[in-house]
Order: sequence, then structure tokens, then C-alpha cells
Amino acid sequence: MDLQDAHGWLVEVLNEVSVQFQKVPGSAIFLRYVKSSYQNDPVRSAVELFLFLFAVRYLLAPKYSTSKKSYVKLTDEEIDELVDEWVPEPLVAQQTPFEEAENEKRPVIVGPTGPKSKLSNGRIVTNVASYNFYNLAGNESLKEKAIQTLRTYGVGPCGPPGFYGTQDVHQKTEADISAHLGTTACIVYAQAFSTISSVIPAFSKRGDIIVADKAVNFAIRKGMQISRSSIRWYEHNDMVDLQNVLASVVKEQAKKPLTRRFIVTEGLFENIGDMVDLVKVVELRHRYKFRLILDETWSFGVLGRTGAGVTEHQGVNVKEVDMLVGSLAGPLCAGGGFCAGSNEIVEHQRLSASAYTFSAALPAMLATTASEVISMLQTNGEMLTQVRDNVKTMWGQLDPRSEWVQCTSAMENPIMILVLKPEVVARWKLGVGEQEQLLQEMVDEALANGVMMTRLKSMPRGINVTAKEVGWELQPGLKVCLTLGLTRKEVERTGTVIRHAITKVMKARR
Repeated sequence: MDLQDAHGWLVEVLNEVSVQFQKVPGSAIFLRYVKSSYQNDPVRSAVELFLFLFAVRYLLAPKYSTSKKSYVKLTDEEIDELVDEWVPEPLVAQQTPFEEAENEKRPVIVGPTGPKSKLSNGRIVTNVASYNFYNLAGNESLKEKAIQTLRTYGVGPCGPPGFYGTQDVHQKTEADISAHLGTTACIVYAQAFSTISSVIPAFSKRGDIIVADKAVNFAIRKGMQISRSSIRWYEHNDMVDLQNVLASVVKEQAKKPLTRRFIVTEGLFENIGDMVDLVKVVELRHRYKFRLILDETWSFGVLGRTGAGVTEHQGVNVKEVDMLVGSLAGPLCAGGGFCAGSNEIVEHQRLSASAYTFSAALPAMLATTASEVISMLQTNGEMLTQVRDNVKTMWGQLDPRSEWVQCTSAMENPIMILVLKPEVVARWKLGVGEQEQLLQEMVDEALANGVMMTRLKSMPRGINVTAKEVGWELQPGLKVCLTLGLTRKEVERTGTVIRHAITKVMKARR
């Protein structure tokens, strides 16, 4: 058969197929659709043909049983043996001998907390271990206001704010904080710790960049971890290093897709006690076009003429800070936390911040307490002045007069963090564990002489996590919290007891 005969046979076959196909009902409509589709959009016809062939292949594919067991069947004896061999991992690490000894000697307060507290052994001690800066724990007017609110609203709203947990007292607290700070809006959370750890991942996501101070607190670190953003550290409170890191990030990202970039720092650092140079940070964030998240957990209610925080203290316009986060549980003796900023910043969190969306709202009596304390700070400046005077008095007793310790806190911070001097650590070659042991002996010695203070503590590193991976190592220290509930003479006497306790322990070490 030559080529011409083969062509003629093929034409006859196609004609016969066409005739037979036209006898099928609806064939004319199908042909007309195909011709029209191909003429207008041949790509669409190709996609439809692919989907048709895929459907035919799927329908003609061999069946298989979903109930077929593909695992090895074990006998009852084998199952029991595996169960007996299985050892669950502990939820928490086992206590060290040092921690066990510390827990056995831990003092227990009986009754209300105050400048003078009663312990379970019946002793009355001077309490410089609690955050009762303004002696609000014993304020009768606050107690009465809280009781009235409790009788009106109950213990708690028992629902998230976005559902039915928001009450008028919550809206008033948000308005009071916003007016006190000078921002346009504010959002209140039910827990202080989860505030910053929810704010960060609400805005920063995978692929975004966070530049953070190496000494930021544990809540900030958890928030950055949850966000899965790229983290770049800069040396603690080192503005030159911050500038270098920002410049490096901008250079690296010059030819990459645009990402969100944040600077995260604290007003008063929880782990060291010193203060951020906010003026310089704001200057750098504008120069390199970064957003700024400022955690004022320990500076709100402490710094500034009216306790509005580090922005008021350093004369920085609050609008220069994108997200200003604070606590209502520390200096204010209430509960919960807040984030203040623009309307857009706040409204975004009402749907995107996990701690706000999925947690029950703040109890009404705590919201009322926070509003009352803010009003007291605005109208009674003597509260702030008295605490600062007591801080100066304690500084005079400890930092310049002790040859063993130095204070790393800012002069305005009522939380004084005392660490062993570098030359002492270097001369005696003291490791972290040895420093903690010495500091705990100082705490015990001071308690034996009627002064209750505590040690600086932070969450431990994760399992198999090195200090290099964390980015910063906490130096052990003592924590002394001042309160206006003590007179000047009582503060001097307390400082003398602490100084003598430090000296006695260190000389015994020699």
C-alpha cells in the first residue's frame, strides 16, 4: 500500500467515524461548543481536554481497600512489654540540690503583703521583695472600689473580649490609659506576660525581620519565637551596635522583596534594670525605616512626671513609638496588660492577637483598680517623689559603700538589681552557680536579720540550648524593691542590713 492509498483509507475511516458520531444525541451541540471554544481560547480547550483525560484515568484506576492493615500485629504480651518499657519524659527538669535547699528555706507570707509582712513562723520582717512600690496593696479606698465592682460585675466575664467578655469598665480603662499616654487608642489584655508575647506575632510573621536588644525579657523572647521571624541581636543598650545591625539589615535586604522590619526593646530592662536611650532609638528607626515595639512593663507607672513611662521621662512624642506595651500588674497593683498606639494598630489586634482573641477578658475589679491608680498618679505626684527619694536613700547605702556589689539599675528604677563586681568575679573565678550560691546566702543572712529580699531570676534556657544561641547570659544578682511605705530611717536601716549581710557572706568566703 503506497502513501496515496493509505491517505485515502484514513479519510474513509474518519468520515465513517464522523457519520457514526453525528448519530449520537447531542453530538452537534458538543461539536459546536468545541469549535467555538477552540476559536476563542485554545488554551482553555487544552485544559479541558487534560481534565477530561484525568477524570477518565481516575475512573478507570484500580480500586484499593482502605481497611487493609499494613502494620505488624502485636500480641497482648508484646503490647504489655512495650508499655512497661516506656518511660515518659518529665514535664519539668528535676530540681537540683541547690533548688531543693532554697525551697525548704523559702519564706511564706501570712496575710496581706506590705512594707512590713508577717511570715508563717510569726516573725515580722521588712519586705523589699515585692512590687508594692506605692504601698497600694493596703490602700483602703482601692479595696472598697474593688469590692463594689465585684458586687456589681462578679468575679470575671468568663468570655473572650470579642465575644461577650468586654464590659464598660474595660472600655473605660482603655480610654484612661490612652488619655494618660497621649495615644489615639489602647487595647487591654487579661494577662501581662501574654501581652507582649501576643503583640509581636500579631504583626511580625515568617520572613519579617526583628532587631532586638540581647537583654530583653523572657516574654519578648517567647513572642519573637512564636512569630517565626528572622531575629538579629544587638549588644545591650549599645546604640552604635544597633546602628550597625540596622545598616547591615538594610544592605542585605536591598535587592530582596520588601519585608516588615521591627526594633524591639524595653523601657526599663527587667533583667538589668537600666533604661533605654529612647531618643537615639527613635532617631535610628526613622533613619533606617523600622517600626518600633517598646515594652514598658516596668517603666509605665514609674518613670515620668505622672508615671506615663519612658516617653514622658525622656521627652519623646508617644506617636514615635508604633506599639507601646505595658503592664497593669506591677507598679499599678492591678492585673493584665495593654498595648497603645494608633487606631489601626489596636483594631488589628482585636482579631489577630491570640491572647486577646482566645482568652477570657480581664476581671472587672482589676480593670477598675487600674483606672483608679492611673488617676492617683495623675493627681498625686508625691507618690512618685517619695518612691524616688527612697531609691536615692537606698543607693547611698549600697552601691558606693559596698566593695563587693554594684547596682546595674537606673537611678529612677525602684527595682535595684545588685550584681557582684566584675573584679570580684574575676579574682575569685566565680561561675554562675557559685554566684547564685553566694547570693542566696546573702538573702538568707538578710532574712535572719529582719529584711526579706530576693534574687534576680529568669527562665532557664531550653534543653541543649547554649548561651551563644540565646544571645545573652543573665548575670545572677540580688533584687531589692523599694516602697513609699518605708520611712527614710527604715530605708537606711534596711540598706545597712543588706550591706552587712553581703559583707559577712563574702568575708566568710575568703
